[in-house]
Amino acid sequence: MSPFEIAYAVGVLLLAYFIRGISGFGSGLVSVPLLALVFPLSLVVPAILLLDFTASLVLGGVNFRQVRWDEVKPLVPFGVIGVALGTTLLVSLPKEPLLVALGFFILLFALRSLLNLHGDKPVSRKWAAPASLTGGTVGGMFGTGGPPYVIYLQHRLQDKGELRATLSGVFFLEGLFRIGSFIAAGLLMQAEVWQAYLLGLPLALAGLYGGSHVHTGLSQAQMVRVIGVLLLLSSLSVFVKAFT
Repeated sequence: MSPFEIAYAVGVLLLAYFIRGISGFGSGLVSVPLLALVFPLSLVVPAILLLDFTASLVLGGVNFRQVRWDEVKPLVPFGVIGVALGTTLLVSLPKEPLLVALGFFILLFALRSLLNLHGDKPVSRKWAAPASLTGGTVGGMFGTGGPPYVIYLQHRLQDKGELRATLSGVFFLEGLFRIGSFIAAGLLMQAEVWQAYLLGLPLALAGLYGGSHVHTGLSQAQMVRVIGVLLLLSSLSVFVKAFT
């Protein structure tokens, strides 16, 4: 790695996990597209999976009593199916269409955040199946399956602390499934992936620490707008990589 690549990766990981520390999600959405500008997806997605899994352990452990497991359980079965489907697509499809799909996916979620397209009424648990199937599939493909889970749980949980902790619980379980799926597909058999994980771990923990201390000082609306701007920039960067 060149000095530029090292400095770039350090900045991206600190930013991504700072956001994760504040909101309980968003690290993959920020880090995967930005790191994919410099590094191959086959390295970025597995490495971020391992870092996100560690982040879920840290955040879930701190807020374990706040996790709403009654909301987590309905998401598990279809999430497992989605992870298997997404992993299959990751190893079998060409990378350029995957990057375009990732760009559009992030763009839609960014616009949703920036335009404040949120309803106030709780949604039915019937939406748990499509939300988890979509989240698992996108997570298996790109390591960024958070938005479907976030959108669903935002309409089920009103308490910011419960939402943050429950998201960590969901991502912990999904991370377990994805690790098993990635091992079966051979994506975690590369020494470079584990080297990237070990080098990135101190940065991820530092970002989580900083974000957790800011968490109580920002309103949910303020954080949603900040994440929306970052995601918009990330989607544009993905399109540049895909078409060049």
